[in-house]
Amino acid sequence: MSKGLTWRFGLILLFIFLSGIYLTPTFVSPLPSWWKGLLPKDRINLGLDLQGGTHLVMEVEIQKAVEGALDLIASDLEDSLSAKTIRFKKIGRIASDRIQLTFYDRGTADTVQKMVKEKYPTLEIVPPYDEGGFVSMQLRMGEKEAQERKDRAVAQALETIRNRIDQFGVSEPVIAREGLTHIVVQLPGIKDPKRAIELIGRTARLEFKLVDEAVNPATATPGTIPEDSELLMEKKTDSTTGAVTEIPLVVKKKAMITGDLLTDAQVRIDSQFNQPYVAIEFNSTGARLFDQVTAANVGKRFAIVLDNNIYSAPVIRERISGGSAQISGSFSEKEAADLAIVLRAGSLPAPVKVIQNETVGPSLGQDSITKGLMAGLVGVALVIIFMAVYYKLSGLVANFGMVLNVLYLMGALAALGATLTLPGIAAIVLLIGMSVDSNVLIFERIREEMRLGKPPKAALDAGYDKAFLTIMDSHVTTLITAAVLFQFGTGPVKGFAVSLSLGIIINLFTALVGTKSIFDFALSRLRIKRLSI
Repeated sequence: MSKGLTWRFGLILLFIFLSGIYLTPTFVSPLPSWWKGLLPKDRINLGLDLQGGTHLVMEVEIQKAVEGALDLIASDLEDSLSAKTIRFKKIGRIASDRIQLTFYDRGTADTVQKMVKEKYPTLEIVPPYDEGGFVSMQLRMGEKEAQERKDRAVAQALETIRNRIDQFGVSEPVIAREGLTHIVVQLPGIKDPKRAIELIGRTARLEFKLVDEAVNPATATPGTIPEDSELLMEKKTDSTTGAVTEIPLVVKKKAMITGDLLTDAQVRIDSQFNQPYVAIEFNSTGARLFDQVTAANVGKRFAIVLDNNIYSAPVIRERISGGSAQISGSFSEKEAADLAIVLRAGSLPAPVKVIQNETVGPSLGQDSITKGLMAGLVGVALVIIFMAVYYKLSGLVANFGMVLNVLYLMGALAALGATLTLPGIAAIVLLIGMSVDSNVLIFERIREEMRLGKPPKAALDAGYDKAFLTIMDSHVTTLITAAVLFQFGTGPVKGFAVSLSLGIIINLFTALVGTKSIFDFALSRLRIKRLSI
């Protein structure tokens, strides 16, 4: 065998071996113990349309994002004026798009107006006006800035949901924006859809607030507590009975530290009580603030609040430096793990609500797989019969190239851990046609050369050479189309584009190298004098 044939056949056999290795986890379950850790364990994942799962459409409450931004501005103004010892009566949001500042005299209002113009130049200012013996001023967020914040809220919610689902461990989820406020989430093969929905939709706004010790929580009502405090509930679960009790607690409205300053959250086990808790780490800013707050409030209770629910309210025994803290409560391991996930992935910029929830059953998935495989097998059988009848022995060579094409493609999908969807199966069936089409072009060229009286070897080389550019053109244009589908498509469309792109690249190898190697071997080693074509 010539040197050229040796490396070509070596490459073909190497790809067959690798495809077999990568496909083994897909078709062999469970894997033998010696396989794990030594050989690939990724498998071809099935999409939502094949294995079933959960399809969610979620709506982002974008107006809440604007309100949240205004609340932060109000809190920042309150801190800034207090730091500069500027007296004010009240600062707070009075509508979904505006903040009101109330002062004791006009001079102070004029001074603050100048400061606000410099600090928040994009806010629209309603000039100071007299109201009930005081001077008030309003700040309003413009339509353009409000719309930008709404758009950012949806984009950030999309990324946060994707991070949470990735850490939840769902294989090949589909997460895409739909319209102005909707996000589509598909979770193939999800075993606990209720838990997934709770995890995705949790706002996860973590705040550390001081407990208002001056108010008795047992007798407190929303109408009797101070304006700068609020009444929240601390939930406690009995480890033996599972009963949940709610204990009222009055805390300051102003958050001393927020979850935006977290860098990590991990589940740990308390060695003393053998209970799980969540250990958190702050960034440098958070560590400095945590150090200052704990130093200034030794002996006071510090409530850890998540989405307006108090998880725990421990007493600050001493100054805590180093940027580490823990959130403890009556957690199960699953609850602690979910809390750690949402804290690591970040808080949602606005609440999201599920407006559509569909569960695709496994029977539908199995039905889709059966029909897809049947369509593929029928197509392959018809193509094999046609090629063998019309092109004789050369048709069998083309059929071998087609089988290689499918084998390599499935191996590549397994190696990439890609998701196979029903459109993906359609792409594979389409590639079977493209594979044969490439060989038809080559064979017709060979026939033309043989009619001109050329010997088999010369006709073969000329046929492959002249068909090369035509095959390349058709494959490159199809590859460009697949790239566009992958870039702008979502879900099953992307699955189709992935299968199509891989198949096109593989088909170039099998059509131009694989089948040519067999013909060259037959003509050079078997010394065939006439091509059966």
